[in-house]
Amino acid sequence: MARYTDAVCKLCRREGKKLFLKGDRCYTGKCAIERRSYAPGQHGQNRKKNSEYGMQLRAKQTAKRYYGIQEGQFHKYFLMAEKVQGITGENLLKICESRLDNVVYLLGWASSRAEARQLVTHAHYRVNGQKVNVPSYLLKAGDVVSVKEKSRESDKLKAVFEANASRPVPAWLDKNAEDFSAKVVKLPDREEIAVPVEEHLIVEYYSK
Repeated sequence: MARYTDAVCKLCRREGKKLFLKGDRCYTGKCAIERRSYAPGQHGQNRKKNSEYGMQLRAKQTAKRYYGIQEGQFHKYFLMAEKVQGITGENLLKICESRLDNVVYLLGWASSRAEARQLVTHAHYRVNGQKVNVPSYLLKAGDVVSVKEKSRESDKLKAVFEANASRPVPAWLDKNAEDFSAKVVKLPDREEIAVPVEEHLIVEYYSK
């Protein structure tokens, strides 16, 4: 399946909740959910209540769209989560949270996950001192993520860092703003994951 290229605000409206896909715009009155909280399309305001399957599908779609992951990779993560000890749904979200592009976003080094994916692809970041340009790279506890020294002088990146300097950083990430680095202290607990989804519905969807 090709990557979605239409207006991303439609995705938030379809799921009926903020997925924070547009960076700073999501925190203003211009947010599509604030202005039109119903689903897009001619019949968006007349949609009926979801069935059980519909709720499961919406949960899966919400998580996918929140992290910007395509179906094939998301299902792969689910299969990985099943093999790990613990609750499958929580394991799935932990895997998604540990993606390099997501961590870059959480650290305030990008205004959105989409921008984080682009910046990672352009090799602006390092993991344990090594070049990593794969947005889906999964980080582990103890890994250190940093901004490439040359990239720290980029006017564009400086503007991004300043704009997001006040964004709260999750406790499972230890950010050092002075040397543009951060350590993954541990993988997050469920209460530290902000994705607005009931993960057990995703497990039910894939378990049919």
